[in-house]
Amino acid sequence: MNSVAYITHPVFLRHEIGAHHPESPARLYAISDQLIAAGIEPFLLHRDAEPATREQIERVHDAAYVDEVFAAAPEEGLVWLDGDTAMNAYTLEAALHAAGATVQAVDMLMSGDARRAFCAVRPPGHHAERDTAMGFCIFNNIAVGAAHAISAHGLERIAIVDFDVHHGNGTENIFSGDNRVLFCSSFQHPFYPGSGAGETAANVVNCPLPAMTNGADFRATVRAHWLPALEAFEPQLILVSAGFDGHLEDDMAEMQLREPDYEWVTLEICDLADRHAGGRVVSALEGGYDLSALGRSVAAHIRAMMG
Repeated sequence: MNSVAYITHPVFLRHEIGAHHPESPARLYAISDQLIAAGIEPFLLHRDAEPATREQIERVHDAAYVDEVFAAAPEEGLVWLDGDTAMNAYTLEAALHAAGATVQAVDMLMSGDARRAFCAVRPPGHHAERDTAMGFCIFNNIAVGAAHAISAHGLERIAIVDFDVHHGNGTENIFSGDNRVLFCSSFQHPFYPGSGAGETAANVVNCPLPAMTNGADFRATVRAHWLPALEAFEPQLILVSAGFDGHLEDDMAEMQLREPDYEWVTLEICDLADRHAGGRVVSALEGGYDLSALGRSVAAHIRAMMG
């Protein structure tokens, strides 16, 4: 059985941006409950996330933007960064720990302390661009982890796979044209944020999918586009923006994926990692808003990572 680290932090539960906001602390409770119910929780390597440093964050975000986020952090109440993304008194600390979780995960895998890692973090990250917060995201957690793998560990080929139902515009914005990083993204289109369907840099593999795409069509798309690109790239580390809002039961979108589809794509990713990356896979939570479907899907994802 592969050792899987589970990295989270209590501050993620204190990032609250309104009783009716879908990106809520209840998401992490749902995941934890399902991991216990599925009998997975005792076999994970539990770690508290450490905060990212400004140096680590500024590898992928403009310093002026980081200054703006720090300055915007309120002592009480809410401050809205855009129509969807807000900060309370604990959000800055949560965002720093969410980015730091991926750094910590990379370090654990590179040192051999774990073979895979899942970062149960909030706020999510893949919509955050170099100088913009959007779509519930403040710092691009997975991008911070990728840049750390390059800068601190000298890796030359990092793959980022994003199966959230929304296009990972922030990750593409940060790494477009950077041949050290291969970015593969599948997403419902047309849909928020409206990007991803046009021409891309050579290191980007975008797969827009129509509403009502089912698991069979999703798998066929991954086989036709992602897997050949990943195989040719021979990544030394695979990072996953793990969004589960493409689930049939998730009202945030109109896709028809189920737990076996998330398990299948995870197994494919891990198989590639076993061949090229010493098995190293770091996954970080992005979307997923139906609590039952989210918990079940993450359990399937982690079970596949355990092998």
